Amino acid sequence: MKHFFLTLPRNIAACFKGWNLAWHAAAIALTAVFVISGADWRYFAATRDPGLRSWMFPAVRVGGLLPMALPLVLILAGAAARSGKTYSSGWAIGQAELLGSLISSSYKAVTGRVHPLRIMGPDISRDFRFGFWRGGVFWGWPSSHTTIAFAMALTVFTLFPKHRWMGWLAILYAAYVGIGVSMTIHWFSDFAAGAIIGSVIGTVVGKSFLPQAAGSASIFSSWPA
Repeated sequence: MKHFFLTLPRNIAACFKGWNLAWHAAAIALTAVFVISGADWRYFAATRDPGLRSWMFPAVRVGGLLPMALPLVLILAGAAARSGKTYSSGWAIGQAELLGSLISSSYKAVTGRVHPLRIMGPDISRDFRFGFWRGGVFWGWPSSHTTIAFAMALTVFTLFPKHRWMGWLAILYAAYVGIGVSMTIHWFSDFAAGAIIGSVIGTVVGKSFLPQAAGSASIFSSWPA
């Protein structure tokens, strides 16, 4: 828990330093390409099939519920089993989710992008309401579901270099969530930007928790037997 709070301010700053800031710029530039070229609208029009949407809509719920449950489960399981690796991973994933939520919500607060409607209508994929809080923080650019999912996935990928299957499984989950929301409640560029920004966050958090996870055997050494 202590490491969670000690690393939080510097990990927030690290997400916007050096090449990480360049990745944020890349997410913005990619979004501009999708919006200006009309690719966002064409993708939206191509994914209105009811059967396809029924397969993808559960991603909205999974992407909302799993992030709330997973860190708590890992922390409690790690404490019960005295597994420092599991315990530390729970706090790391929790921090990645928190940063994913804070950063994506901050972007939403100033971009105010209009979310897609369920049915075809006029092209609103270019509609942004720039300013502060003009579109709230729950809808818009980038996708919080995607940002948080990829932040979780890249944290796992970074923390478990010897068990890459876990990282790839986490990335597969994140891809399902991101593609799922891009076909239901978000534009494709919201997903693409969320994947980039979330990956930056997960890598930063994973690297900051890696030394503690490597020495996790000592986490419970002072606890009474």
